[in-house]
Amino acid sequence: MIHKYLAKTDFDSYEDFRANFKVNVPENFNFAYDVVDEYAASDPQKRAIVYCNDNNESKIFSFADVKLYSDKAANMFRKAGIGKGDTVMLVCKGRYEFWFLLVGLHKLGAIAIPATHMLTTKDICYRIERAHLKNIVAINDSELVSFVEEAEQLSPGILQSKIILSGQKDGWISYEQEMEAASDYFERPQGADAPANGDISILYFTSGTIGMPKMVQHDFTYPLGHIHTARFWQNVEDNGLHYTVADTGWAKAVWGKIYGQWLAGCAVFVYDYDQFDPFNVFKKAMEHKVTTFCGPPTVYRFLIKEGLQNVGDNTIKYCVTAGEPLNSEVYDQFYRQTGLRLMEGYGQTETTCAIGTYPWMEPKPGSMGKPSPGYTIELLNGEGKPAEIGEEGEIVIKVPQDKGPLPLGLFQGYYQDQDTTDRVWRDGWYYTGDMAWKDEDGYYWFVGRADDLIKSSGYRIGPFEIESALIQHPAVLECAITSVPDEIRGAIVKATVVLAKGYTGSDALVKELQEHVKKVTAPYKYPRMVEFVETLPKTISGKIRRVEIRNKDKEDNS
Repeated sequence: MIHKYLAKTDFDSYEDFRANFKVNVPENFNFAYDVVDEYAASDPQKRAIVYCNDNNESKIFSFADVKLYSDKAANMFRKAGIGKGDTVMLVCKGRYEFWFLLVGLHKLGAIAIPATHMLTTKDICYRIERAHLKNIVAINDSELVSFVEEAEQLSPGILQSKIILSGQKDGWISYEQEMEAASDYFERPQGADAPANGDISILYFTSGTIGMPKMVQHDFTYPLGHIHTARFWQNVEDNGLHYTVADTGWAKAVWGKIYGQWLAGCAVFVYDYDQFDPFNVFKKAMEHKVTTFCGPPTVYRFLIKEGLQNVGDNTIKYCVTAGEPLNSEVYDQFYRQTGLRLMEGYGQTETTCAIGTYPWMEPKPGSMGKPSPGYTIELLNGEGKPAEIGEEGEIVIKVPQDKGPLPLGLFQGYYQDQDTTDRVWRDGWYYTGDMAWKDEDGYYWFVGRADDLIKSSGYRIGPFEIESALIQHPAVLECAITSVPDEIRGAIVKATVVLAKGYTGSDALVKELQEHVKKVTAPYKYPRMVEFVETLPKTISGKIRRVEIRNKDKEDNS
């Protein structure tokens, strides 16, 4: 399949890859028909999904299965009044039905809005009103269902129907009943009813760490932008099995659980866990013979602290990581225990893998790698000029000023929000809001979100360097660095620490950790405040949410 879209599929070096990777974009490309249905016709029993959960259930779905159920899903949505350009929110957690629903919406030309099951009534109201939702599909979780119903009452006249997964409820359409009754034949729309390449296919609400969440819009060519994400960064194999740790509500799911993987002929592993447990996640991956793996650094940190001897035979051939920087200590220990190098990458909801450590490159632990093909990337300093080697700057991505074609996979802007789009997309650049520096070999090193940087006594301090120092101490399982306002210094560094087994928080340990940081990195960066906690706030896919720590500190001090 991948040969259909790439002029060249084999590369000798990063330089060859960067210069000669080109994607052929057909007119009116639709992932549902041109990839899923084409596999179903040419190789119907080819694996698409390997699914399991914590109730000892497991299923394997072929591409013929995905075509069948996505055709039924498209007919179900059409019966519910959904058509081209209509918005539908999918709150499916780790359920395999998500794939049928998403592909079905693509077939209709409707707009899919994946969302986390952790939304509250207020969150759902905001999404109903901002995206003008016509339909919500939700798992049968009593709290979630009540939140949706409350939101519907608070935002009347917008939502036209609701579909519930597993079970029945008054006022809701039963997914199981409608899918059973739906026709298994859905004809590809033609003419004005067919979505064009530039039409919106998927929307993601950002996490809303600054202000209210924004709606990131991607068009129907977006899946093609993930060919390099999957085939060349994650290094997936034809007929392999790839696992990216991500809930279906986050953009990381389409980075690692459908588009690029299926284009490359690789099945995806889906583990619908009740509670995120990094060790169990990896163990399940081994049980089902996953060949390539992508997880946040949190997963790898837990694995090396707990030891890998109990996860079973290691079938994984290649590992990548993203979401936050990787500590060199974690890299080194994981490599010693597995022989696998952790290859880092960088991107946002707004992009595909924009910077990556690709197979031809020697990884530098803690570095994101080098720019991906198709992306022109620069670092701009505080004066708006290109940063020098070693100087921090904001990561910016080149965009055409004459409304020419965008880099494949880059977002089209924020849905119905031109003002916000114009603020980040100006002077021919998309301003990511992320800070980094570049070394003499052209490798990029993440510093933090611009709003995560700590300014203390005139110094600019990035959280990652201090976290990297702390994690080297045997007492630290994981940690997060944030700032706390201070009258004298402006702000001081705070470490929120989860201790490894066998350690107990104490004033003596606080002093020990502070002295450890002073020895490992510049003394002025040491955490003047240390808090020991049982767990750190995270997204369901394991990414640390420092904003929650900052907000809690503000509440405690108000």
